[in-house]
Amino acid sequence: MDQSGITPNTSNQQLVNNSDNDSATALLQEKRARRRENLGDVTFIEYMTVGILCFVNLINYMDRFTIAGVLGDVKNEFHIGDDSAGFLQTAFVVAYMVFAPIFGYLGDRYSRRIIIAAGVALWSITTFVGSFISNFAMFALFRGLVGIGEASYSTIAPTIISDLFVGNVRSKMLAFFYFAIPVGSGLGYIVGSVAGAAAGNWRWGLRVTPFLGAVAVILITWVMQDPERGHAEESTMKPTSYRDDLRALIKNPSFMLSTFAFTCVAFVTGALAWWGPQFIFLGLNLQPGVEITKESVSYKFGIVGMLAGAVGVPLGAALAQRLRTRVQHCDPLICGLALLASAPLVYLALITVSAHAVLTYLLMFLGMLTLNLTWSIVADVVLYVVIPPRRSTAEAFQILISHMLGDAGSPYLVGVISESLKKSLGSGHMETPSQSVQFRSLQYALFVTCFVEVLGGVFFLITTKYIVRDKQKVDRAIAEAEAQSSEPSHSQANEENMNEE
Repeated sequence: MDQSGITPNTSNQQLVNNSDNDSATALLQEKRARRRENLGDVTFIEYMTVGILCFVNLINYMDRFTIAGVLGDVKNEFHIGDDSAGFLQTAFVVAYMVFAPIFGYLGDRYSRRIIIAAGVALWSITTFVGSFISNFAMFALFRGLVGIGEASYSTIAPTIISDLFVGNVRSKMLAFFYFAIPVGSGLGYIVGSVAGAAAGNWRWGLRVTPFLGAVAVILITWVMQDPERGHAEESTMKPTSYRDDLRALIKNPSFMLSTFAFTCVAFVTGALAWWGPQFIFLGLNLQPGVEITKESVSYKFGIVGMLAGAVGVPLGAALAQRLRTRVQHCDPLICGLALLASAPLVYLALITVSAHAVLTYLLMFLGMLTLNLTWSIVADVVLYVVIPPRRSTAEAFQILISHMLGDAGSPYLVGVISESLKKSLGSGHMETPSQSVQFRSLQYALFVTCFVEVLGGVFFLITTKYIVRDKQKVDRAIAEAEAQSSEPSHSQANEENMNEE
């Protein structure tokens, strides 16, 4: 026994095992490098698969925000107030986040093509049928069913991209995939209002995406590729139990910290998307001689949000790809700095709205652009700090947390704070507070989003401490699994050679 307390044989065996693991890891990195930077290696069917997933993501978010585009007409027909109108979104988000873990479990174990096709068919049918329902309770129920269908898609689609590509090619494809979110959201407002106005009935706004969804189901079933899990990394790892999956995710600091940080992103995005148009409308009306409508403000806000996302999502991916060769922990670093930059921009937008309209839209654009820098980067982080057979579960877990603590409650929380402030700001027991009081109470309530952005930035910066280590753990686990799977074939070959001799 040597001074380390390990026998020579044990020490030698460990050296051999470490050497084998290092060799396997190096081989894995070499295989990845052959496709990392070269988009020319991507096949036509792989491009088609990503294109189909982006198309579904686009109509997914179109469908999600179509109601927002015709919300005034919905309120008038059902004779409901803001609380019941907000409940429509709550019903959707609750169903979406509750069923996400179920589809995450299924997505790690069964055919993703079948699950996605069934989910798209479900939300297309429920959206179409719901457009004919005249009872509010039933209409809200069908909005919840739409959330179930969309949960089946959102938890699984990114994992298909992760199984087709690695490295910077994967980052580029994820950026393309998440680029569809702000564009689809903006189109949802536009399609809902334009189609409803053209037909003279807001319900026709809900009947556009179901037909596009039918096309998507055909493409998913007959064209989309569903690779083996870990295909791009040549992983042979098998799924573990759901309990082991959750235990491993909870013990993964990079995953948990980035999830908490992204929850802050979802919180701010949800609050601004819901209250932003109304807040800007109230603020601009305080300027003397200004005559505007809610529709014009909503339209401009939708354009600003769409442009901010269309620029911010690919810009974040491009920054990460450029810096990774120099700074290994750049992904959470970029996200953290982006949120810390977004907080003062949003704050300035909130305090200038009653004096400078153009400056307000510019600051809001910059604040939302920096916020959107995080989208594709966070998706990439989740995929490379979690082993292949656990990624759908990880996506589902992140969706559950980020929606439950983020955008599911932030619009309501801001509304509650605003209502409580109206009394203290001078409205007293007046049934209708003055416009100035409504503006200031909502303004102070929205200041919460700036604090949450700073909190999210801190979570991202803490993630930089663990990200490199956790990524290396995944690479090592994949390499070890590949080395172990090749051992029987080597043993069998040696045995055949001995028999021949």
